[in-house]
Amino acid sequence: MSAKKFNPRRVQTANLHTRDVQAIIAATGNLYESISVISRRSRQISTETKEELNQKISEFNVGTDSLEEVFENKEQIEVSRQYERMPKSTSLATDELMEGKIFYRYRQSEERKTSL
Repeated sequence: MSAKKFNPRRVQTANLHTRDVQAIIAATGNLYESISVISRRSRQISTETKEELNQKISEFNVGTDSLEEVFENKEQIEVSRQYERMPKSTSLATDELMEGKIFYRYRQSEERKTSL
């Protein structure tokens, strides 16, 4: 059994970025809060992208459901590949946080509301 050799062409470096942890901490004052903000924004971006992709793919759907008539639509495949090449939602959310484009706020608990 031979070991597989490392093939640098298989590694996709487009989505790999080294991030400055101190800059991420500086965005909110706490690393965990920053990660929470990034994850919530990432989910929003992901949902929007998924809805957009589903809308574009639905244009290619044919009214038949039989398995014999299923064929590959080259335009549909190209749309899917285009979305696969897009940056990941976490990368976009991290960039937005670092650039100050994300507005976030803390929810006040019921105890805080009554005491104020």
